[in-house]
Amino acid sequence: MIRYVPYLLVLALWIYAFIDCLNTPEEQVRGLPKVVWVIIILLFGEVLVGPIAWLVAGKARHAPAGRTGSTPSEWHRNHRTDYVAPDDNPEFLRSLKEENKKDEALLKDWEADLRRREEELRRRERGEGQQAD
Repeated sequence: MIRYVPYLLVLALWIYAFIDCLNTPEEQVRGLPKVVWVIIILLFGEVLVGPIAWLVAGKARHAPAGRTGSTPSEWHRNHRTDYVAPDDNPEFLRSLKEENKKDEALLKDWEADLRRREEELRRRERGEGQQAD
């Protein structure tokens, strides 16, 4: 079983390079046209020349937009954010006040509905009590 591992790794790299080449936009392909890179990957994939050539020289690889550092740790060092505690964040406090107002209005509606139902129940009980006499 272990003797198949190198063949599987070569096949995996071959498939990865092929799919990566197909999914790469034409403007990010370096050196040769995209169709030529696909042919190189397919023809020289068994000896790993094609896939490795694609990964090394075929695709323009650059840092994502807005990233100043070359590594994630450098980017995080250069882009520190100032965190604000929730009780110091005016936007959060404003949202709490709005939620509180909504909850109070809902509670008032429930209390008014409960009073109305209790009053109806009392009237029914008085009406039934007078009819029984």
